[in-house]
Amino acid sequence: MRKLRFRPCGNFKEYYEQELTIFETDFGRMWMWIGLFLLLFVVPFVGSPYTLYVLNNIAIAAIAAIGLNILIGYTGQISLGHGAFFGVGAYSAAILATKAGFPFWLSVILAGAVTAIVGMIFGIPSLRLKHLYLTIATLAGQFIIEYVLVHWESLTGGAEGIILPEPTIFGLNVSADRAFSWVVFFSFAVMCWMAVNLARSRYGRAFVAIRDNDRAAEGMGIPLFRYKLLSFGISSFYAGFAGGLWAYYTVSITPEPFTLFLSIEYIAMIIIGGLGSISGSVFGAVFIIMLNEILSQATQYIMNLGAFAGIALTVAPLREFVFGLAIVLFLIFEPRGLAEVWRIIRSSFRLWPFAY
Repeated sequence: MRKLRFRPCGNFKEYYEQELTIFETDFGRMWMWIGLFLLLFVVPFVGSPYTLYVLNNIAIAAIAAIGLNILIGYTGQISLGHGAFFGVGAYSAAILATKAGFPFWLSVILAGAVTAIVGMIFGIPSLRLKHLYLTIATLAGQFIIEYVLVHWESLTGGAEGIILPEPTIFGLNVSADRAFSWVVFFSFAVMCWMAVNLARSRYGRAFVAIRDNDRAAEGMGIPLFRYKLLSFGISSFYAGFAGGLWAYYTVSITPEPFTLFLSIEYIAMIIIGGLGSISGSVFGAVFIIMLNEILSQATQYIMNLGAFAGIALTVAPLREFVFGLAIVLFLIFEPRGLAEVWRIIRSSFRLWPFAY
């Protein structure tokens, strides 16, 4: 008698170990390894210097955006000071490298640790404040850190900034775009892996419980203040680590980039990419960095035309307008961001040629 074999119509999990797996299928795990291979062993060799420059900036921005998504998307603690924390990481790495003589990797990791402490200090108001009031408190932190970076000249160099030494690993100079891309891509992969594992751990589940209903979470025995501070610390560590990488990559840092607009850029990344999604943070970073590059190239092209140089002065400030428009459009038409768009596309391929 012939046996009938039925194809399962869904993913049924019988054990908690199955629920905690990162990839639902071996196919997804295979594509992850292919992506890592391309990122680490193909892209650095075939990419032009400009392409590697853009990709390096995307990877650094994605690391910082993942940290902000852990705070806002997973824990529900809104912050307008992420750009300042990014600056704290950049200056911490620069100060540790120039004044204390720490090596490259140790400076970057310690920069993340220093920023985590600073972020937890500014996260203390989350004990009593939330929503709009917490947002205003973090906005105050943004302005305080900006003031310190500019006026504490004996430590930060003031408006002149700090020039960092060339980064080296085991005696090898990695300051060039291609060499530094290996460092950035490897760091990006490790930080993504850490964030994904954090999200599926008991800490990540506690963050989500606090985001959804903090009173119910407290009733279940979750210590709110401890986990909120932990979320601020982890988020700030990611920002500081990314800031340290960025400082070494740009060689020279000044206080000008670490303004409120940088914090708004990171919020735009996680809203456009998708709140509460690690992959959404990456999609958002790609979208914002590429948008910056396109607007910058368009402005440069118009200025080179000569006769239309006056139009370039109108195009240059469009970045703020385009960011605001993109956020509004995504909130209206796709509140879950690019991560949800990617999930729909992926599901369509998985279910093809059937519609169910």
